[in-house]
Amino acid sequence: MASLTLLRFSPPPRFPRVPTPSPPATSLRLCLRPSLPVRRSTTVCMVRSPVPASDRLISALAYTLPFIDSLHYVSFLFARVPAAAATIAPILPLAAAYRSVPYAAFVAFFALYLGVVRNPSLSRYVRFNSMQAVVLDVLLALPALFQRVFGTPSRGVGFRVMEMGYHAIFAFSFACFVYSMFSCVLGRTPNLPIVAAAADRQL
Repeated sequence: MASLTLLRFSPPPRFPRVPTPSPPATSLRLCLRPSLPVRRSTTVCMVRSPVPASDRLISALAYTLPFIDSLHYVSFLFARVPAAAATIAPILPLAAAYRSVPYAAFVAFFALYLGVVRNPSLSRYVRFNSMQAVVLDVLLALPALFQRVFGTPSRGVGFRVMEMGYHAIFAFSFACFVYSMFSCVLGRTPNLPIVAAAADRQL
């Protein structure tokens, strides 16, 4: 018998394993951009502080000077309408005492101007109102100065014009006095026409 060749059944050859390429690692980068500064809206609240009572009192009293000086122009009105004197009857004794003192108007004018308007320790509210009173007093004195220079007409058209002028001047002075007094009592700033602009320039 022929020799039998021993056949070996060997396992199939093992091929080297080719490593499977792993997927590339994905790196996540978080790029943080510097945030822009956030603008915060700032709300400014303006709180109006009330005017002190002492400032209101001084400001209100300052307007009595031009009003008392304007009583010079009320003579024709009292002669025409006697009942009109009742509206300012409480001030008449004060006005009489004021006029009885020599140079009282001159002293009061400069006391108000130098002692209050030019006093930096006082508030602007007091100084402005006092300056308005000074300017108003000067304006009310101009017609009387004009009358002294050119004389007083005794009759005719000139007398009628003077009488109407007296009525208009006193009405203007009385309106300014009442308006300014009420404004100062309420703590508001009275702005008189023409007078306010002149007073503001002086301050």
